[in-house]
Amino acid sequence: MTETTLGVAIITRNAAARLAECLAAVAFADAIVVLDGGSTDGTVEIARAHGARVVQQTDWPGFGPQKNRALDALDTDWILSLDADEVVSPELATSIRAAIASPVAQVYAVDRLSSFCGHWIHHSGWYPDWIPRLFKRGAARFSADLVHERLVFSTPAQRLSGKLMHYSYEDFETVVRKLDAYSSAGAQQRHAAGKRGSFGKAVGRATWAFLRTYVLRAGFLDGRAGFMIAVFNAETVYYRFLKLERLAAERR
Repeated sequence: MTETTLGVAIITRNAAARLAECLAAVAFADAIVVLDGGSTDGTVEIARAHGARVVQQTDWPGFGPQKNRALDALDTDWILSLDADEVVSPELATSIRAAIASPVAQVYAVDRLSSFCGHWIHHSGWYPDWIPRLFKRGAARFSADLVHERLVFSTPAQRLSGKLMHYSYEDFETVVRKLDAYSSAGAQQRHAAGKRGSFGKAVGRATWAFLRTYVLRAGFLDGRAGFMIAVFNAETVYYRFLKLERLAAERR
């Protein structure tokens, strides 16, 4: 009987900081594909050194389409989709191997725990964070969203034990860079859907984003990091709607 195979799909662009750790944690996989979008920081060399097959495509269609490209580069029975700043814990690795050996579902969700500038976040809307990431090939695809893509599937997802450690914002420079990138992508996505922005919407939605994160989602329990995340969310929303207003003005 042929053994069930597992492939890991990762998209990268200047992701050298955690990539080695990410790849080492999934060395048990039968194949690893790293779809690189034009890295200049040693990402490609790290990926190859850890046995990954590197595919380079420098045009940027958005997170969802780029992740689907990585899925299409694999021909394994099962696929685990990871970001380059995520590390599979030993317990999760054991759960993944057991799940594909004796599957009871076509899609599995993992328990992701994220950090913000060195602090593990247990509230603020960041946790619990069950996300579908392991699936039988052909059973799921990513949405076409430019940012905040989601895995689309039609069958119930089962949960796996063990943590997926997410080193999402390692320093302030990363926070500022992602704020700009996410607000721009969000504005472009909304503009394409026919939505409009304004200064009033920017202020109102940003205020709500802060209150929802810090109060309703108990961000205050995460201390200083929780306040920083609430401000980050508010700023991202604020600039998203200002950029959305500017896009509409540029196309008049």
